[in-house]
Amino acid sequence: MFKKIFIFTLCSLALYASQRDFSFHKMQGEPNAPTLLVIGGVHGDEPGGYFAPVLMLKHYDIKKGSVYVVPNLNFDSIVEHRRGKYGDMNRKFADIQANDPDFRHVERIKELITLPEVAFVSNLHDGRGFYRHKWESAIFNPSAWGQSYIIDQHKIENVEFGNLDEITANMESILNKDLHENHHTFNVKNTETKEVDEAMQRSLTYYAVTNQKPAIAVETSKNITELDLKVIYQLRSFEALMQVMGIEYTKNIELTRDDVQKSLSEYGTIKLNDKFTIELSDTKFATRFVPMKKEDNIIEFSHPLGSVIKRDKYYDIQIGHLRVGTIYPQYFDFNCDVNSAKLDIDGEVKEIKFGEIVDVQNNFNVLSQKGIRVNVIGFVTKNKVSQDDITVKKGDIIERFAMDNQNKTFRIEFYDGNSFCGMIGVRFQ
Repeated sequence: MFKKIFIFTLCSLALYASQRDFSFHKMQGEPNAPTLLVIGGVHGDEPGGYFAPVLMLKHYDIKKGSVYVVPNLNFDSIVEHRRGKYGDMNRKFADIQANDPDFRHVERIKELITLPEVAFVSNLHDGRGFYRHKWESAIFNPSAWGQSYIIDQHKIENVEFGNLDEITANMESILNKDLHENHHTFNVKNTETKEVDEAMQRSLTYYAVTNQKPAIAVETSKNITELDLKVIYQLRSFEALMQVMGIEYTKNIELTRDDVQKSLSEYGTIKLNDKFTIELSDTKFATRFVPMKKEDNIIEFSHPLGSVIKRDKYYDIQIGHLRVGTIYPQYFDFNCDVNSAKLDIDGEVKEIKFGEIVDVQNNFNVLSQKGIRVNVIGFVTKNKVSQDDITVKKGDIIERFAMDNQNKTFRIEFYDGNSFCGMIGVRFQ
């Protein structure tokens, strides 16, 4: 589960729109150390660059200094797994027209880059091949970008952390001591942007450098197909950079493949209109008959890469570019003033807010409320319209109506006439 709250919210008007806003998160410790800005997802087809910052937010606790994180800068392109839905965003930092779909996002990230407290910028990517200083093959050569720390110039004079060549050489030394494969070696690539690379003069890192903000791009290789490995290298680079900057931290994850794979597969929750919650990590792929409004739905994710795409008769749920489920809606009015219900759970009466999921050991009983009809999905009763004031055990509910693949979580729905009030999930232990 996610230990920090980073809710991404959409209403139905935005749901159908073409542009999704990126999110901005602050992790702050004691103030007597610098601030690092980490940016992921400027290119939407580079998942190592946008899943790694999610794990930073999830598992790292900053004790001294600050880390600001934008995990999903080019969100529309991430959802479609395209380098740039509206063109290459990383070539729009020198000049961008106001009518460009990327304009608002580029201008906003420029404001964050130039915040007075930001002392360093790290831009996360996946690049093709494996960068080498000398030609070795079509994959290992000076034209490649993968497994490299990209700098635009050796130094920025008279700026703290302006010694980009020394900082990246230090990071390279740290990373290359512990590689999963020998050919995963990191090297420093200086593009000499001002003198040599006109395309890079329009990039995010060069914009930062020309505004006296030290910046690097961390490029893991697209030729490494395992997402967990790319994320591990990004996180180890993150740790090496914090070490150089004097930012202190603790973490609750070991950077092993098993632990990182497990964390990547934890998708958090989606909440609809603050009334209906689905746990995405183990949900059945299709959730049917989900009460929703015909318009103005509020969709909240606990995962910063969560998004919903409206199809003809259903909604796709995505985490980044990964399709993790579908919702088939059933439309209702939401004209109900009741926001909670009392349940007797294993002999203890608790008031539960709609949208919550609660644990049950043996049984539950929904206490009746005047005028409110209760429907335990998958529980069959005869001659009783409202399924309240009945003790229900797991074996009483038809398993195929479970919300999860383990057949442990079931939903209770509440109605006031034809209006939907809310849902409570019960998860049997």
